Amino acid sequence: MAFTLYSLIQAAILCVNAVAVLHEERFLSKIGWGVDQSVGGFGDEPGVKVQLTNLVRSVRTVMRVPLIAVNAVCMVLLLLFG
Repeated sequence: MAFTLYSLIQAAILCVNAVAVLHEERFLSKIGWGVDQSVGGFGDEPGVKVQLTNLVRSVRTVMRVPLIAVNAVCMVLLLLFG
């Protein structure tokens, strides 16, 4: 497999898919990344854990529908061009 732009795009799509399928109650709360774990005070800088939790939640919310379309296009391209 050659290192091409399509390979990079496919790797990025796979990573976004991996983030999109993380279930908050089943997986994230067990490792301490649940919703109730991100309580902070007013004016406090959010930590890395809180920022990553917000990123996962945002990707799951915003990228759900576009990710279905992008996955379908990738599958069609893979079927057509191997």
